[in-house]
Amino acid sequence: MVSPALPPLREVIARHGLSASKALGQNFLFDEKLLDRIAAIPGDLAGRNVLEIGPGPGGLTRALLRAGARVTAIERDPRCLPALAEVSEAFPARLTVIEGDALTIDPAGLFDAPYDIVANLPYNVGTALFIGWLSGENWPPQWRSLTLMFQQEVAQRIVARPGNGTYGRLAVLAQWRSQAHLAMKVHRSAFTPPPKVMSAIVHVTPGTMPEHVSARMLERITEAAFGQRRKMLRQSLKSLNGAVEALTTLGIDPQRRAETLSVDEFIAIARQLSR
Repeated sequence: MVSPALPPLREVIARHGLSASKALGQNFLFDEKLLDRIAAIPGDLAGRNVLEIGPGPGGLTRALLRAGARVTAIERDPRCLPALAEVSEAFPARLTVIEGDALTIDPAGLFDAPYDIVANLPYNVGTALFIGWLSGENWPPQWRSLTLMFQQEVAQRIVARPGNGTYGRLAVLAQWRSQAHLAMKVHRSAFTPPPKVMSAIVHVTPGTMPEHVSARMLERITEAAFGQRRKMLRQSLKSLNGAVEALTTLGIDPQRRAETLSVDEFIAIARQLSR
């Protein structure tokens, strides 16, 4: 797709006097080749609806538009709106910018058709947004895929397997009815200003919803189990009525700890308690 001429992002930032806000968890990416690689992770975006969170001055936004997407971007920082307006003018009717807090906006109300979420998430709200998109009883969700940049440590927690030190509640929530994999690592030097930690991009696609399992019950079980992860399951789950008995019924040793249970075992416990 032929892209309209836009000034380099560094020039736009300098002209508008923008700087990354630590309070908002901002770090800017300028490398167009890198941004195009990120935009390619969900597959062909031509004509598809994409939700972007925290576009900042619009680096990734440009890449998504170059890939042919129709982008709806939610930006909390009013300083970035003039730069995004320039991008919108360059791609008529392809970019909608909403000023607001993504934590308070329901994406389902923004689209009439399925959409993809692609975002360099602000570090301070990324995990909360991610859990929100994975939650709820309605499945499959309206989103077709999540392509999200996190701190590398968080990304590793999302794709971790049982027995790994990073395996926890986030991994179970991401994997019990979705497929999650680490799509790309991004060196800290790629950002302006460079963060203190490395980053990585996780790609998630919805899977099949296990039968007879309440999403809310599974969320409660993982919250209790990993909230006291050093304790045996008979202790960490005792606040959930019937949970210890469910372990016995399922043949799961109540002396085990949460980090040793597979995703399928958590699903089995949730199914038992959902009856």
